[in-house]
Amino acid sequence: MNTISDLARKAATEPPPTRPVRILTLASVFPNPTETDYGLFVYRRMREVAERTPVRAVAPIPYIQYGNPRRKIPDLANIPLHRSEPHLEIDHPRLFYPPLAGPLVSAFQWAFLAPLFRSLERSFRFDVIDAHFAHPEGVTAAMLGRTFGKPVVITIRGNEPTHAANSSFRRRSMQWALGRAARVIAVSRRLRDFAVELGCEPRRVVTIPNGIDSEVFHPCDRGEARRQFGLAPEGIYILSAGYLIERKGHHRIAEALGQLKARGIQAELLIAGGPGREGNFEAAIHAAVEAFGVRERVRFLGPLRPDQLSRLMSAADVFCLASSNEGWPNVLHEAMACGAPVVATDVGAAPQMVPNQDVGIVVPFGDIGKLAEGLERALVKRWDRPAIAAWAQQRSWKAVAGEVVALMREVVEEDRRRKGLTP
Repeated sequence: MNTISDLARKAATEPPPTRPVRILTLASVFPNPTETDYGLFVYRRMREVAERTPVRAVAPIPYIQYGNPRRKIPDLANIPLHRSEPHLEIDHPRLFYPPLAGPLVSAFQWAFLAPLFRSLERSFRFDVIDAHFAHPEGVTAAMLGRTFGKPVVITIRGNEPTHAANSSFRRRSMQWALGRAARVIAVSRRLRDFAVELGCEPRRVVTIPNGIDSEVFHPCDRGEARRQFGLAPEGIYILSAGYLIERKGHHRIAEALGQLKARGIQAELLIAGGPGREGNFEAAIHAAVEAFGVRERVRFLGPLRPDQLSRLMSAADVFCLASSNEGWPNVLHEAMACGAPVVATDVGAAPQMVPNQDVGIVVPFGDIGKLAEGLERALVKRWDRPAIAAWAQQRSWKAVAGEVVALMREVVEEDRRRKGLTP
């Protein structure tokens, strides 16, 4: 089985095939005109892949989003059924599943998507189905792969262990889907171990971490960035960014800030983000800020564009991520690419992304005292910010795309040999 270094070497040295691999991507977590920042990590990977080989993206929109506190009924009038970008065609088919469908969501997805896939089999002639997240899309993709006789590649991105822990049916469904996938891409070593634990053959599981867009996330003049956001030149600023949901842990950082205040550290907390589909935890975050006596030291900045967030990351002294669950948290990677040292809870790929204390500090999840200690150490330490940025920017989306395309070619070649066809 190829390792990530093998895939990178293939991407750099192999000539393009006579017939390019045609990839049909299935991802519900994907931007649309009404949620332009939703699933950007999937979009950025596939946009770069589409620069190298034909890609068609299918990003379904449910008629009712039961878990979305902002809009249970999507603004369908402003989401076209099909849209085009340079090198990338995107379909937004509608689908329905009843409330509390739970483990049956994949079956409903299959029923609604099979006609579109049949049409795309004729018009796009896809070679491989590329699904993002094991549940429900990975299960749906495995069903569609059997229906159309196509190999399936499933990327697991972070919520799969939670699904497995909370539902035995979802665990078994993911086992079935991953067991039938030609390859499983894990965005972190922990997720690779999880896939193997579920029974995947180790040779079929490859770790391909996410990348960053270095054209957006790079160091900029800190003084100018602080002026743009009205920050004091000599102020001490901790930045937390992400949806205002419980999982992202903004309230935990507010509690740690209260401990820093008690120690005489005059730091402020900047929170960037708005409500997400997982819920709206903003009121609880405000309540935590009040409860821990740090109201005058916390600023809520709302959702920011990527270019704005990049400048804020350059302006901050430390970036903090106190999540309870992550896959490969891109925001951590992006902060380091801007030169910001990071403090992160030990979840997901955080230890892999912060491998030493030259770039940041990893603390145990659930221990606010350790989080406060980590922030204090980070705020008093002299960091080599250019070195942090240089280290983080080694992993670009272009590099990721090369590895993904090399893997997809390998999968399609194996499938054609199995069917007795010429490569």
